[in-house]
Amino acid sequence: METQNHSPATEQRERRLLIVDDSEEFCSAMQRAFERRGYAVRAAQSANQARQVAKDWPPEFAVVDLRLPGAVGLSLIPEIKAANPAVRLIVLTGYASIATAIEAIKLGATHYLTKPVEVDAIEVAFGLTGGDESVAPAELHPSVDRLAWEYIQRVLAENGGNISATARALRMHRRTLQRKLGKFPSRR
Repeated sequence: METQNHSPATEQRERRLLIVDDSEEFCSAMQRAFERRGYAVRAAQSANQARQVAKDWPPEFAVVDLRLPGAVGLSLIPEIKAANPAVRLIVLTGYASIATAIEAIKLGATHYLTKPVEVDAIEVAFGLTGGDESVAPAELHPSVDRLAWEYIQRVLAENGGNISATARALRMHRRTLQRKLGKFPSRR
């Protein structure tokens, strides 16, 4: 009687995951966590690295940070989707805004999550195919500070993450804009 040696990795088809974040520590932690869950993982710390990985190794899943050096993560969504139109792509950010969330979904992201985020939440988001109708609408109106933050984020996204162009569009000094971007957004 012949025995066959099947490891879980050979019985389960490879699930390719691309992680794009400028933090090497974040990428390493996520890579280890997802590899333990059976994913084949590649990490990129820049938009250019991500483009090359997606082209050479089309992922089934992707986690893309919204802010990258010299680029906005939103610009990567169409490129990663071109490599694999069925990719399940999650946008992560520590600077959430309604404008960037809407734009991410319009560009083809599966979901939009705010940092810090657990691996479980990312994996659940990969499986989502629709919205959650049980989410209650916000009852409070956003504060002026929150509205200003979201407007700045929208203009920043429209200018491809370019701080100087955004400052000109907002008629604001570049350093003032950088200070505003360095602050955390108002919760409400």
